[in-house]
Amino acid sequence: MSAFPVSVEKETQLSQRMAALGVREGDIEESFVRSGGHGGQNVNKTSTCVMLVHRPTGLQVKCQETRHQGLNRDIARRLLLDKIEASRREKFTAARDQREKLRRQKRKRSKGAKNRMLADKSHHAGKKAARRPVAME
Repeated sequence: MSAFPVSVEKETQLSQRMAALGVREGDIEESFVRSGGHGGQNVNKTSTCVMLVHRPTGLQVKCQETRHQGLNRDIARRLLLDKIEASRREKFTAARDQREKLRRQKRKRSKGAKNRMLADKSHHAGKKAARRPVAME
């Protein structure tokens, strides 16, 4: 008997994805609350809304897409894995951008850029020299 009312392929796909991300079932805290909105008396009486919290990262997901708790459990896990992937991707790109920024800062200037910078400096120095008071000798 399957834990979720989905096909065996989808369940194995979910477990493989969890293993690839290093997310264990024990790291996920699952709770059920009553849904709101469409669904009539069913959502008022049964706790079909699923809340998942991934303890190591603190990410939280709430799912009440369907009227069936089992389907919501599966969907919530998929949403949680999407969030974990996005946060890891964001950290990776931030680190890569920081490395790229340092590389750009440390590289040498081109000859033309160096000549322009030196010309600008000498021009600025000439303007400053013109502002100095004239020395009486």
